[in-house]
Formats: sequence, structure tokens, C-alpha cells
Amino acid sequence: MTLTRRDFLSASAGFAAMPALGGPAWGTPLPREADIVVIGAGAAGIAAARRIMAANRKVIVIEASTQSGGRCVTDSATFDTPFDRGARWLYNPDTNPMVKLARNAGLDVSVAPLGQKIRVGRRNARAGETEEFLAVLVRANRAIDDASHGKADVPCAAVLPKDLGNWAATVEFVLGANATGKDLKDISAIDKAHAQDRTDAIGCRQGLGTLMTRLGANLPLALSTPANHIAWNGRDVMVDTPSGRIAARAAIITISSNVLVSGNIKFTPDIPKRQLDAASKLSLGSYDRIALQLPGNPVGLARDDVVIEQSNSTRTAMLFANVGGSSLCMVDVAGSFGRDLSAQGEAAMAAFAVEWLTKLFGSDVASAMKKTGATRWNAAPFALGAMSAAAPGGQPSRKILTEPIGCMFLAGEATHETLWGTVDGAWESGERAADAALRKIGALRDTEPAPAPVAKHHRRAAPPRVARPMWSPID
Repeated sequence: MTLTRRDFLSASAGFAAMPALGGPAWGTPLPREADIVVIGAGAAGIAAARRIMAANRKVIVIEASTQSGGRCVTDSATFDTPFDRGARWLYNPDTNPMVKLARNAGLDVSVAPLGQKIRVGRRNARAGETEEFLAVLVRANRAIDDASHGKADVPCAAVLPKDLGNWAATVEFVLGANATGKDLKDISAIDKAHAQDRTDAIGCRQGLGTLMTRLGANLPLALSTPANHIAWNGRDVMVDTPSGRIAARAAIITISSNVLVSGNIKFTPDIPKRQLDAASKLSLGSYDRIALQLPGNPVGLARDDVVIEQSNSTRTAMLFANVGGSSLCMVDVAGSFGRDLSAQGEAAMAAFAVEWLTKLFGSDVASAMKKTGATRWNAAPFALGAMSAAAPGGQPSRKILTEPIGCMFLAGEATHETLWGTVDGAWESGERAADAALRKIGALRDTEPAPAPVAKHHRRAAPPRVARPMWSPID
């Protein structure tokens, strides 16, 4: 039985970018000064830089990786169709500025797949089984929402009803690993309940990585230029890179919470303990994608079908089949199981995907497979994970990360209180940080409007719904 978007929502309601500068690889010297320097060319960094340029101030964006986009990466070469290795969806199409920007850039955006199927062994769930699952999902969501109103924050897993029966593991996967990259025992009930509705999903046929490349095309961007050391005070900032030092009046830092805590970038003086503790409570979950080329459609599914299973353990996944009408299928693994599997390498990941699909759809999967690939975001040095999810007690940490640190301002999905874990949240946080930095250097008065409109989409659905993850990571 196909689970329609309407049913699902009702139940769950309880690669390379050509740089403008390019760094030393392109033979253009790195500028030595700017009004504001932006660290990181993901969604937050690109949004911030565009905002600063709109205010007619000099900005430099430096990116450690060889490409822009951060955790938005589109692979257009490996298979017969582009696929997003990281973030996959945008949300809130009526208010999200990126949707209009994508269309203006000539990209094709459209609503996400309208339904999900549930497999029970080798068959689709029957109508009664689907209704039972939806009812269980409602109760679980409602329990988490109720717990978020208590005096103390608790892990989501601690408040789940004890009588979820055969659907317990499936509910944990849908609400935990598949939505946030973490198991429910590791997620704050308050953080999850405060997440804005992410059910109006929009995909880009050319990929979100392609979108980020287009949106950053005219920025003064230096790739392969990591920030090694940042010296800061209340008046200015010095950023040391392998290509030289940049002096600026303010800095916007869009590195992930895991990278910030890792110490890979040295700060003088050190980042205050308050912000480091906050970042540690917003560590990134694990979310990876195993891509398989399966000609002949051995799974017997339609274009862009989404499938989950009635599982009895964390050893499960989500299937996104026949992407864009192609032979490409993607098996998404997440949470503690996904983290352990990713650590074993791409061969082990591909083997699991074939084993899992064979269990659900038969042995024709193995014989049909022509090519595989997999992401390993936990091992990516400039990300170290997928998307943030607050540990129990950690939800206030998101606001802490928005507090200025001298003339430095943090941005990225982890700093957004309701759109964490999404490209939308990262983009909006970059615009927010840019406004704060412009005010800090006197380029924008408190009473003066921002140089470009910021989409306000902080409304919260009530009761909360299952969050479609941003990958199905981000900056």
C-alpha cells in the first residue's frame, strides 16, 4: 500500500565550482584585506557573502575544500543522473528565498515525492498495517511534544510509549536516525519538538550542490584555502591561511559544530568555553547515502518512490528509488548503525545495501547491480558529520552560538533554533550573521533595514510533524 504524503503528514502530526578568485591553484593572489571575511562557502557562507555584497562592503570568502557548497554536493559524473551526496531538499517553498533564486538561475525545482511505501518483509504493508503504523507514529510524536513542555529536558527515547509493538524500531528510525542522523536516545525532546515543520519539501533536478555553485558564482571566493589560525578582538580579526593573511573588521565563521570543537582551526584568544560547550552539545549526527545503479528496475518501483521497512532493529535504511526516472537508487543509512557502517568503508556499505534490498525485493537486485558509490560524511575533514541535533539539555545552545564573539559571528544550520539540520536554516543564519557583522562595522544601523529581504519562516506546526531530513547534511 502506498503511504501518501497527506496520510503521512496527518499521522505524524501528534562537483566543482569555478571560483572568482580560486586561491593559489588559479594563480590569483589572495586579497589581504576586507571589511568582512567569511570562513566557509556552504549555504551559510554564500548567503552571508551575498548579503554583504548587497550592502556594498568588501567581502572575501575562503573555503578549505576544493569546491563550494559545504554539505551541498552534487555528483553529476558517476551515474547517469545528478545526485546529491549531501543535502537533498529545500523546505517552505512559499517563503524560502532559495526556491526563487534557483528558478532565476535556470534550475528546475519541484515538489518532493508525494508518497512513501512501507515494506513488511517481501511485500508492501497492507492498509490495516499502514493505519496501525500511522497511529503509533502519532502517539510517539505526541509523547515527545508533551515531554518538551516539562521542567527538564529529556531524551526522546525516554518518553516513547512502551506499547509500540512491532512498529517500535520503525518509529525510532523515522523520528530519530532518518530525521536527524541520531538515535532518539541521543536527541533532546525540546529540540525535536521545536523543529519547524519540514514537510513541504522541494527538490532540484540539477542538485542542491549545483544550486550552491550558481548562487556563489559571482562571489570573491578562494577555494583550497583553509583558515589555519584566527586572531580576534573586539575591533578586528586576522585570518592566517596557506596563501597568506587576511585582515578584516569582522569575520563570519560557518564551520560545522564538529569542526569548531575539533580544534582544527586555532583561535587567539581561544573561543570562549561558553560557545565551545554549546557547540559540543550540538554535535553532528551520521547520515550517509549508498548509491546503486540498478538497470531493469529489479525493485519494481516507480520513479522517485521512497520506501522504509517494518524493522526490528537499528539495522535498517530508507530507499529512494529510480531517481528522476533513472536507474539510480539510493539507500540512506543513519544514526549509530549508519555511523558504524560508514566507518567500515564503501565496500561494506555497498554490501549492506545489496543485502538489505535483496531482503525486501529479492535476489535480482544483486545480479542487476552495475555500479555503486557511497558518501562518508563523518570522515570528511571539513564537515566531520551530517547535520546537528541537540543532546538532551542542549537546545539552548543554538541561541548561544548566535552570540557575538568579539567581532566574530557564527553561522550555519546548528545556530538556527527551528530550522536546524536544513539548508534553509543555514542560509537564513548566514543572512542573520551578515546583518550582525554589518552592524558591528557600522555599515548597517540598528534602525536600518537589511540590504535584502530575509524570508521569515519561523512558524511552527502544531502539533509537530515528522521532519523530512535535509539530506532526505549542511552549512
